[in-house]
Amino acid sequence: MKSTPTNQLTAVNYDEVEQQFIALLEIEHLDKKVAVDPNLVRDFENAISSAIPAAYQRTPGDDAAHLFLQRVLYRINRLKFFWYDDLQHYTNERSAYLRTVLESVEAVWQEWEIAQIDVVALQTANVRQELIDRAVADVDPPISADGEFFREQMTEAGYRQLVAIASLDGLVEASQLSRTLGGVANEVHSVLTRLLLEEYGGGRLARKHSSHFATMLAELDMNLEPEAYLDLVPWELLAVINHSFLLTERKRYFLRYIGGLLYGELSVPAAFRNYQAAGVRLGLSTNAMAYWNLHINIDELHGRWMLNDAALPLVDQYPADAWELLLGYDQQRLMNNRAGASVARSVREVDHATTSNTKSNYNVVLKKMLKH
Repeated sequence: MKSTPTNQLTAVNYDEVEQQFIALLEIEHLDKKVAVDPNLVRDFENAISSAIPAAYQRTPGDDAAHLFLQRVLYRINRLKFFWYDDLQHYTNERSAYLRTVLESVEAVWQEWEIAQIDVVALQTANVRQELIDRAVADVDPPISADGEFFREQMTEAGYRQLVAIASLDGLVEASQLSRTLGGVANEVHSVLTRLLLEEYGGGRLARKHSSHFATMLAELDMNLEPEAYLDLVPWELLAVINHSFLLTERKRYFLRYIGGLLYGELSVPAAFRNYQAAGVRLGLSTNAMAYWNLHINIDELHGRWMLNDAALPLVDQYPADAWELLLGYDQQRLMNNRAGASVARSVREVDHATTSNTKSNYNVVLKKMLKH
């Protein structure tokens, strides 16, 4: 991709350019057509060239630029999974052009993310002890201000907003994990396989964890279609999803992925207990809290599996690179906390919109938020 100097760019309508990009994704022989007519992607590439410095080279970064870049990454990444939708959607799943776009954005984004971590300190740490200490601290942390908000103040409209945003990942849960299982079998591989099988309900659709999320949506009379609420998802949460795609697609980043997965499994019960408490306070049914209840019950066990049977054995197997487990762990914690704060802000905004105007209701607010 050719870069255009930022000072030569006019204001970019990211929503409009994204719609152009969506159309590009389904053009037959995209690579050949771009090679013949570069103007086909001129507006898109100019938008990328504008968004990168706006997001990653300014303080604070521009949220609209962050969102545009993460949505571009997400739309390319999702081609790696089959969604049982129109086959035409996968015409360019192996496009060299799209791969170039993906890697050019990822390179700058990941440099920006890494800069927020003290890598040198991790490289000299006692990895085994640091992993154990982190696990102890994060399995049952003090309740944060956002956690208190969810428990004590979130309205039913806010709860619906929370579920809508979480559905982007909840309806395809554990899909990235499946990308790590090809290859030689060993004890660590077996733990990951066991984890995947539990997430996938042992091959029974009704028991798959994403089915419990669908049950929750159905009970709330919400849209069960994957990506139905994509436009509500903040860039911070999209970044978490795209980060998982990156780590699982690059075997060199395997240790980072395992560190991140360890944090995810350890920390989920504490976060979900806040959502469950909100549901109980609001008088919601068990089905309307099904996904939270399931994970509260099993993810603490999964966290122990990940620590004792995956992460710690990998410390012994890769002593020179084991610090990357800590990098993955700390990055996941940082990114999850950032995403959690953005989701809480969104929920608060919906609560405010639905309570400040007595004529408003969540469906009206939702339509306004989803409208481009």
